[in-house]
Amino acid sequence: MSTPYPFTAVVGQTDLRLALLLNAVSPAVGGVLVRGEKGTAKSTAVRALSALLPAVDVVPGCRFSCAPAAPDPGCPDGPHESGPGGARPARMVELPVGASEDRLVGALDIERALAEGVKAFEPGLLADAHRGILYVDEVNLLHDHLIDLLLDAAAMGASYVEREGVSVRHAARFLLVGTMNPEEGELRPQLLDRFGLTVEVAASREPAQRVEVVRRRLAYEDDPAGFAARWSGDESEVRARVVAARALLPQVRLGDTALLQIAATCAGFEVDGMRADIVMARTATALAAWAGRTTVLKEDVRRAALLALPHRRRRNPFDAPGLDEDKLDEILDRFPDEDPQDEPDPEPDPGPEGPEGGPDDDGGGPDGSGVPPQGGGAQDAQPPADVPDPPAQSPEAAPQPSAQEAGGPEQAAVRADEPFRTRMLSVPGLGEGAAGRRSRARTAHGRTTGAQRPRGQLTKLHLAATVHAAAPHQKARGRAGRGLVVRKDDLRQATREGREGNLVLFVVDASGSMAARQRMSAVKGAVLSLLLDAYQRRDKVGLVTFRGAAAELALPPTSSVDAAAVRLEKLPTGGRTPLASGLLKAHEVLRIERLRDPSRRPLLVVVTDGRATSAGALGGDPRELTTRSARLLAADGVASVVVDCESGPVRLGLAGALAADLGGPAVTLDGLRADSLAGLVKDVRTAVTTSASHTTRRAA
Repeated sequence: MSTPYPFTAVVGQTDLRLALLLNAVSPAVGGVLVRGEKGTAKSTAVRALSALLPAVDVVPGCRFSCAPAAPDPGCPDGPHESGPGGARPARMVELPVGASEDRLVGALDIERALAEGVKAFEPGLLADAHRGILYVDEVNLLHDHLIDLLLDAAAMGASYVEREGVSVRHAARFLLVGTMNPEEGELRPQLLDRFGLTVEVAASREPAQRVEVVRRRLAYEDDPAGFAARWSGDESEVRARVVAARALLPQVRLGDTALLQIAATCAGFEVDGMRADIVMARTATALAAWAGRTTVLKEDVRRAALLALPHRRRRNPFDAPGLDEDKLDEILDRFPDEDPQDEPDPEPDPGPEGPEGGPDDDGGGPDGSGVPPQGGGAQDAQPPADVPDPPAQSPEAAPQPSAQEAGGPEQAAVRADEPFRTRMLSVPGLGEGAAGRRSRARTAHGRTTGAQRPRGQLTKLHLAATVHAAAPHQKARGRAGRGLVVRKDDLRQATREGREGNLVLFVVDASGSMAARQRMSAVKGAVLSLLLDAYQRRDKVGLVTFRGAAAELALPPTSSVDAAAVRLEKLPTGGRTPLASGLLKAHEVLRIERLRDPSRRPLLVVVTDGRATSAGALGGDPRELTTRSARLLAADGVASVVVDCESGPVRLGLAGALAADLGGPAVTLDGLRADSLAGLVKDVRTAVTTSASHTTRRAA
């Protein structure tokens, strides 16, 4: 086993280290969600925390880590007799993104059930993590149903398994830590609320600090054991401080004034529900214990608010998490602290000073991705942007259309109208893509629709079908005891139907014909509404825009709808309309994505008034090129919807003609709203189903 990087050697990241240590002091705080860009020591700090936790006394042979002094009366391995136990280090269990539900919560031991005819429970990762740390890297990429199971167990302190004839309940109290990069997609607000604390991390922009990060990383790689030995004194000191804070925690008094401060803060920031109040109370109590006090003070409440509230104030995925500190101070100043009764009032910090300036100064460690982590707390770095700006092009590299080709001066970007709820658009047929909430698909989770012989490795056994297949052959196979004689040919794979996430590619007309401010604001509001829908349905999104002489990929396909919203907000308008270029760019993007992720089906959303006034670099008649480009997409079976942005008393119907060429429906901006879009899903399915026959007739 490799030597882990020392927790106290991590550079900066004061909030991250403090949040982790507060959960080590009081696991009831509810875990930590760490948000930040890649290479910021998120994984390093989490993996190093387990070395600071005190050893755990367990009942020998218990797979569920029961404590000898107070064993779980409902333990599946029990009942346990009281007596001395054995000590072992606290575990850190890592939940991989591709884990199955069986691996997380446990399931029936199929081998023993078939061979011995007995019901036996095989524990999952929740049992392994009991009284330790459960770490989920890239938690935003984990399937929603797994996140629900995980957070339910963390909130209740127990895991309940009711499946395949097995009914088991076992204790599952653990420190839950999740890390994520917001650029790869967000968690739903309901799931964000289930994490006790959240921390935003960013790499330091100070050259001296970045130098120290590299220096420590290289020193660790050259001699891991020697590097860890140099920090062993600080590790021991922090470990002892965690133990002392745990012992002091029951004595900490949460007075009425502190409770009023907490309640007023949550009410002042209009936080939904009561979970925030409870988490703040537990966090403030842990902060006081960490500082060696038995009374919660105003500074504890303030620090608890900065850790517990920012992620709970998001009303939709496009709201950046954050807290107005001036408003926070104004609320807390209404309630003066109670008399601390001459108790010491040290400033809470995540660790003692150490060699080379201490953990608050510089340092870093290896991130799981192999990228050197870059330390620096929020006070040392600019707040991380959800979306990096696109790389700037040099004047020589960027295409420079002529004034005639541009068709007019560029107009500044306008703000989008308020988003609204849209009706669901889905891709016809039955897919096999990543789990989501849009189109019908064969998935690993969902309702069981039947059984089949496994194609490749068996992943989900259909027990009844397997027994049914094996039953007629028991006499011929010489069955003598209770166990069922099962052979490989008897195994049946369960087929299930659920919903998949799709790639929703937006192709947005940003030409001069769309430049009227009122129209472009409405267009952006409609696209923003569809982006919100894509976020809720766990889709990937991409954005192609066209104007002037060419089309560009404004945002490559990504799981971050925040990124698409930012690109849309900055979108300028003006120039002619190279509609064919936009469609061909979409065709190219979809072709590349089909190679990268062949199971994820696309849905093309073209937002335009249908005018085609420029051929761009293609040459030829713009309208003829548009027709050919649309039919090319239809021939590939791409499901499409055209959002008709034409307005005014005289309508040319060009968007409708484009929709016919694409083999999909056309809908007006007003028709996108949920209360006026009845039948659109049916139209999408019907139009795409018949698109092939239309193409055949045209060819004939």
